[in-house]
Amino acid sequence: MSTTTSTATGVREPVTLNVNGRSWTTSAGPRATLLEVLRRELRLFGAREGCGVGMCGACTVLADGLPVSSCLLPALLASDRAIVTVEGLAAPDGGLHPVQQAFVDHNAFQCSYCTPGFVLMTAGLLDEDPDASDEHIREQLSGNLCRCGCYREIVAAAITARDRLEA
Repeated sequence: MSTTTSTATGVREPVTLNVNGRSWTTSAGPRATLLEVLRRELRLFGAREGCGVGMCGACTVLADGLPVSSCLLPALLASDRAIVTVEGLAAPDGGLHPVQQAFVDHNAFQCSYCTPGFVLMTAGLLDEDPDASDEHIREQLSGNLCRCGCYREIVAAAITARDRLEA
């Protein structure tokens, strides 16, 4: 007996995702992106669609610790990866992750649409390169867009987060 279903939008395959340390089972069509499944099926709204083509960073999540554009990653290909969204970055007791706290301390946001993507990009960068230079941080964050122009504060928050995590 097949576990696939057919809907008006096409065939949907079962998919089990490991998101924020929890296993979620749902179904997704072959063209469904991780972003669509996170928002529509799992009701996790931190990752946002900005451009839809992987150019703005608003949809950034961590997959196996590395930043990825969830608008480009097919949901069915994400099933074997550990996904972290901004909702899963906080400590189990609800305390903010050092990167999140640095963004708050520096008011590194205005409308906040891009903030989850910047926070996760920063967290992924600092996990991979805890001693990242200021220039490397600027370079890595340059792929994310902020329409409000809070780049100075965002970079300052990322540098502060690096310094706090090193301490």
